[in-house]
Amino acid sequence: MPYYKPYNVTIVGFDGALASAITGAMDMFSFAGVSWQRFNHLPPQQRFTVSLATLNQRPIECINRLTLNAHQAIEDISETDILLIPTIGGSIHKVLEQHQALLPHLVRISQSDCDVASNCSGAFLLAKAGLLDGLNATTHWGYASLFAKMFPQVKLQINQMITQSGRVHCAGGGVAFHDLCLLLIERYCGRDVANQVAKAHVIDVHRSNQSGFTNIRLLKQHQQAHIIKVQEYVEDNYRMALKVSELAELVNTTTRTLNRQFQQWVHMRPIEYIQTIRVEQAKRLLESGHKHTQTLALEVGYEDAASFAKLFKKSTGLTPAQYKTKFHRDFDF
Repeated sequence: MPYYKPYNVTIVGFDGALASAITGAMDMFSFAGVSWQRFNHLPPQQRFTVSLATLNQRPIECINRLTLNAHQAIEDISETDILLIPTIGGSIHKVLEQHQALLPHLVRISQSDCDVASNCSGAFLLAKAGLLDGLNATTHWGYASLFAKMFPQVKLQINQMITQSGRVHCAGGGVAFHDLCLLLIERYCGRDVANQVAKAHVIDVHRSNQSGFTNIRLLKQHQQAHIIKVQEYVEDNYRMALKVSELAELVNTTTRTLNRQFQQWVHMRPIEYIQTIRVEQAKRLLESGHKHTQTLALEVGYEDAASFAKLFKKSTGLTPAQYKTKFHRDFDF
């Protein structure tokens, strides 16, 4: 049997973290090379050594009031293979303010030729440390506006489940750490081991983005009345053939200005907003049991079902049929 020297994974701990994002990641890395082997009566070979590191090695209290003991003081870590920042479960602003002392250690360790990764709102800590400047990143879709406002220098890709810029990785909301851990396990141990871990933990590995979980109302959390007027017009008339030039005339501005202001306040162009509204409506219809792609396309403003299906998959990562299978619930009592 070949010998594998385990890679080191360091998970950063702090008060207010989401406990499951810490313990879940620890389990996935710790059981790589173990669970699958046990199920198949093979000798286990642990592929990662995982530790929780905190300031001064003190215990942390997670957002669910679970206390976790640290294995290491982050001050003592000079190098690691993977540095992982878990989800912020509490107030973003409070955690960033109370844990500023972590930031120089994140920078220092990231310079030791390691992979750096964040899950969900953990991206705020990476961005605050300056480690996402000029890079693609993602976070929970619910924090998109706040993140874009706080860190305009980061190239936010909110629809993506995972982003990767060199050796810096970010995962989207909630249990996206599953996808993040599998990506890193594959990076270090190969696809076979990553697939083994996915099967052992019964994880769906076919998610490519998180837009299937977004809420369109979050795109209106600004105070620009003329932009809201355009948004509401689109929401009321998405079945019609809409032109950006006509939307601009609606609020007495130019197409160029409207495009610029939409990018500033909604973080997308007007044409992308039209597409987003149509896809959102299609998702609602599919969730309620709509069956036919052709009629679905017509109901949301597209005459070409193939073009609609292509747009839908680009937006959600799923075909309309796959989306219905995943999200439709039959409430028969």
